Amino acid sequence: MKDKITRLWATKTKDDEWWSSFVTAPLAIAANYFAVDVPAITPNRITAASFAIAVVASIGILAGGLGWFVAAAVLIQISHVLDCMDGQMARYRKVSSPFGSYLDRLTDQVQVTLWFGAVGYAAYAQSLSAVPVFLAMIGIAFYGLRGYVKYIALEIETSLDPDYPAKLAQQRHREPSAGLGFGATANVKWFFCEQPKILDFDEGVFVFMLSAALILDQLTPMLWIFAASQVFWGAQKAWRHGMNIDANRKLSIQK
Repeated sequence: MKDKITRLWATKTKDDEWWSSFVTAPLAIAANYFAVDVPAITPNRITAASFAIAVVASIGILAGGLGWFVAAAVLIQISHVLDCMDGQMARYRKVSSPFGSYLDRLTDQVQVTLWFGAVGYAAYAQSLSAVPVFLAMIGIAFYGLRGYVKYIALEIETSLDPDYPAKLAQQRHREPSAGLGFGATANVKWFFCEQPKILDFDEGVFVFMLSAALILDQLTPMLWIFAASQVFWGAQKAWRHGMNIDANRKLSIQK
């Protein structure tokens, strides 16, 4: 039993997102304890189930009313636990595949669009103001920009240096500093060091923020935070990648 838990814990993403890091990913490990040895349950099927639940949550948001909002908040959390489970299971079984990674990232992007698009409409239905729809649109666009500029930068850098992806992967490698096998002090230190990640406003933060807004029925204030954070991070990442490309080009010329 202990050996299985240890091996499952080793599949947890080392640099996980804020909410995933200490809530949904550990819950996914607990669920995987019972699921990883069931042949009929596969990582890609879990990805599909996660996306299907995310779609149902979006429909619940569109239906409106506090009851539907609370149900949608619960479904969003379940969807995110499953979203953590698929990668863990693939790593545990050693069946990770490029297609599985592609499917996982694609559904992640689409479900964020569905959730916030639905919230924009629900907030409009409550207020009869177009502002929430505009905020949702801006937030979704700049969230997409965060990933798009990374893709553009990777394509340009790889065209200049075919070894660039391998170098980047090596730089991102991080050794675990907490978890099973580490002392209480190391884990407490890790917990507090994880908290600043809430300012990244990535998908893990969305899951928490969106669920809280639905339960508290505070959709428009949450959309203001969503839009402002994505404009900031989208613009910041676009500028940073652009500066890196320019700096690497100048370095290549000097060589």
